[in-house]
Amino acid sequence: MTVTASDGEDGAPRATLTSVVPYVADADEPDVREALAALDWPATDLDPALPPRIAFAGARHLVLATKSRERLADLSYDFQRLETFMRRLDLTTLQLVWRESPTVFHVRDPFPVGGVVEDPATGAAAAAFGAYARELGLVAEESVLTLHQGDDMGRPGVLTVELREGDARVRVSGTGARIPDGA
Repeated sequence: MTVTASDGEDGAPRATLTSVVPYVADADEPDVREALAALDWPATDLDPALPPRIAFAGARHLVLATKSRERLADLSYDFQRLETFMRRLDLTTLQLVWRESPTVFHVRDPFPVGGVVEDPATGAAAAAFGAYARELGLVAEESVLTLHQGDDMGRPGVLTVELREGDARVRVSGTGARIPDGA
């Protein structure tokens, strides 16, 4: 992965991550059941149009899509159980998704392996999701996707996922926050 930084039109710092060549793999049904149990989500809440998969674009993420925005907003899970599950599968996050429109998605990323309940903006997961969306034919080979993340935890952000025809790598851009020296 490479990351480049620039100033956006509004002067805010902007970063673009370019992934390694990604891949998407089937998720084993027992693993999906275990993830749903840790999340306390019934399987009937999953969106059959966006099936569970393991997506990789530098790190592994289990993608689980829900049929409703309300289900996505209601995130309360068994921290220890999900952490144990994720470590067993070498997952960095779960990419929980709700599709608002053909190219607009709302996402949440539980991150117990990082010691926190949720990551407010996850470029690596966004890149993996871009590969997932392309692989499953949910979007055109060349597309720009908008991922809203952090809304439900009070830290709203927007990640732009760019897919280019003929280039397997995925580009993810978003604004950043400057961290003061010594922080």
